Amino acid sequence: MKKGLFILLLLGGKLFAQPYTLDKVNELAKQNYPLIKQQDLINRTRDITVENLQKNFLPQFALSGQASYQSEVTKISVPVPGITIPSPSKDQYKILADVSQLVYDGGAVKQQKEIQQLNATVEQQKIEVELYKLQERINQLYLSVLYIDEQVAQVDLIKKDLENGMKKVEAQVKNGVSFKSNLNVLKAEWLKADQRTIELAATRKGLLETIGLFINQSIDTAAVFEKPVLPLTKMAFDIRRPELQLFSAQQKLFNGQNKLIESKNLPKASLFFQGGYGRPGLNFLKNDFDFFYTTGVRFNWSFGGLYTSKKEKELVRINNQIVDVQKDLFLLNTNTQLRQQQAEIDKIEQLIARDEEIIELRVSVKQAANAQLENGVITANDYLREVNAEDQARQTRITHELQLLQAKINYLTTSGNK
Repeated sequence: MKKGLFILLLLGGKLFAQPYTLDKVNELAKQNYPLIKQQDLINRTRDITVENLQKNFLPQFALSGQASYQSEVTKISVPVPGITIPSPSKDQYKILADVSQLVYDGGAVKQQKEIQQLNATVEQQKIEVELYKLQERINQLYLSVLYIDEQVAQVDLIKKDLENGMKKVEAQVKNGVSFKSNLNVLKAEWLKADQRTIELAATRKGLLETIGLFINQSIDTAAVFEKPVLPLTKMAFDIRRPELQLFSAQQKLFNGQNKLIESKNLPKASLFFQGGYGRPGLNFLKNDFDFFYTTGVRFNWSFGGLYTSKKEKELVRINNQIVDVQKDLFLLNTNTQLRQQQAEIDKIEQLIARDEEIIELRVSVKQAANAQLENGVITANDYLREVNAEDQARQTRITHELQLLQAKINYLTTSGNK
């Protein structure tokens, strides 16, 4: 009773276990891939840099001091009746506090912030390109599991055919109308098929462990992997690869760099306030320590950047053209690859149509051989030959079906639609 309860619980677990799909495995692999952590680091770097740039519009404070001694000071040697004009001291002292507030910078800070945003987008898109390559690896592993599952199912069919033949030959041996060697031939072939089952199970286990490393999960050997449902019609999709988004992001970054070059050559203006304490103050004729202040507007327009801005813009334009060439080359290679993959899909579909006809004929021949074996017309070896011929035909169809599935997934992956 305990044994029966255990089997019931085991079967229940299999029935209610959530099957794996290709999309689910790809998503889990992406979430657990170490490179995904870099996306958060890029965002944090961008936010910190943008925050620091924004602080350029906060009031800027500076404190300075100076003590000096000079060999000569200004003196008024013309005598004025009734007025004594003191000479300033040769030792002078000054403490200054300077406060400035940027009012207009030609849009330089704004463009620098935009550059940081665009640069972060480029780096993020580079990660997306690498993650897309991961998808190709996961697809290959997933399809390998499906191929193993199909082979296991076919081996089970072979074993059933062999068991059916063994029962008939065993009855003939008991009745003395057949040799035991015929029965041993079928038993040996059944054991060989069982060995194949063991090999397939071990291979499947290794594949599951590899996928488990990518998705950071332990996958049970009884886990079910669903076969992806793909379009039956001719594949025709627009190219939506992450590389195209990367090219677009890079071009936007170059446009932002162009605007930054222009903004650096524009005038800048700021408010300022300067207060201090020292001797002498602003009144040089007063040789006493005193407080003083100055306030106003500063205007600055540097023309040094005009000498290099033309060449800088030319470099940006060249880089933009390089990206255009890379984009054109990528589209050419991708479209070429899609044409080849479509031709492969068409070929395999025709092969599968022939596989169905071949299997139908092989099944008919095997059924006839089964009846002949039962009546003692043919030997176990003759029957085994027909069983193996049908098995080979089915194995060929399994291979072609998985090749077709892989070809379609490759097409969708190459076009960026999967």
